[in-house]
Amino acid sequence: MKDDNVVRPARRWSWGRREAGGEAVTAETPERLRRRSLLAAAGVLGLTGGAVTVATTTRSQPASAAEGVTKRITIYAVALPGNQFGYGLTPETASIPGPVLEMYEGDTLEITLVNTTNQRLSIHPHGVDYSTESDGAPFNNSFNAPGETRKYVWRSHEMTAAAGRRFTPGSAGYWHYHDHAMGTDHGTAGLIKGLYGALVVRRRGDILPDKQFTVVFNDMQINNKAAPNTPMFEANLGQRVEWIAIGHGNFFHTFHLHAHRWADNRTGYLEGPSDPSPVVDNKDLNPGNSFGFQVVAGEAVGPGAWMYHCHVQSHSDTGMAGIFLVRNADGTMPPGAQEAIDRFNGHQHTAAAAASAAAGSRAAGEGKTSLPAAPESQAGGADRTQTHVHGGTGS
Repeated sequence: MKDDNVVRPARRWSWGRREAGGEAVTAETPERLRRRSLLAAAGVLGLTGGAVTVATTTRSQPASAAEGVTKRITIYAVALPGNQFGYGLTPETASIPGPVLEMYEGDTLEITLVNTTNQRLSIHPHGVDYSTESDGAPFNNSFNAPGETRKYVWRSHEMTAAAGRRFTPGSAGYWHYHDHAMGTDHGTAGLIKGLYGALVVRRRGDILPDKQFTVVFNDMQINNKAAPNTPMFEANLGQRVEWIAIGHGNFFHTFHLHAHRWADNRTGYLEGPSDPSPVVDNKDLNPGNSFGFQVVAGEAVGPGAWMYHCHVQSHSDTGMAGIFLVRNADGTMPPGAQEAIDRFNGHQHTAAAAASAAAGSRAAGEGKTSLPAAPESQAGGADRTQTHVHGGTGS
């Protein structure tokens, strides 16, 4: 008998071959068992106190969650070294970008934002539903005064049928959140200084990644850094990698990933041989935009040090580039990769020119023209696994 409550993995297509979805992809591993235990514990804790469980990257399995759960988390806005600011799940873990926040269609996310700074700031989402009280915009009187704690409520919904055999889209997508109050009523200074992060809304049945990377093109920097100090993201050959790309600032960019390609749709994977989604390896990434996709690390090309960068030539020349290191399947370094990394680190990226180009937007936010150096506490360094929120069901 068919069980309608069972989430069955969807078939995915990877350019010329069908890829199995869900649990059929890989065998049960201790890491996956550990993660399932964490998620189960999150549900129990949520019944008693709205506790938050923070997990590292997920494994390749179908996403699932109870209908309409409410997740309650606390986020701290913190001043960082170098006149930067970041969001964090604790004051000590505040970073640039902030933590990846995830929910399923139909879920609600209640965020208690603690402003530990002496600046006015807020948190404003893209892609989800919220009231004017949770807008994060000063003109709606929705912000945190210096030292203030405030609650913001974000809701999501599933696709619904509409008149005329049409459908109202659901909330699923790769979105983002950011400050909307520091410096100006549009949060220009907060964005410049690092108050931003990724927001992922999934559909039940979506395949979850092994690794997750957030790349924010902010003026002429990546995650508020310029090469060779941009993040080096790492995965092993064959791991499923999820990229979340976000644009901020005053400049128009493109995001290009060497040797990997994806379907230009919601997930990055073709839904079948007749899926009309174009396959791309370069996509516009402009201020306020965001998109995401999943790829298999090194698929059809093998391990190595691969570049990601803005394909506006003057932008990549001035430091908008980084490395995606695909190790061998056993985690060892492939031949030639370290030499490529060393050459990248010694390349004459003109970071000073990038800083000069970005200074104009900083002046718009705070009346200054200097670009502070990015602090070492920022997220996105070598061999980094993005932290994201999965637990805290409460009602």
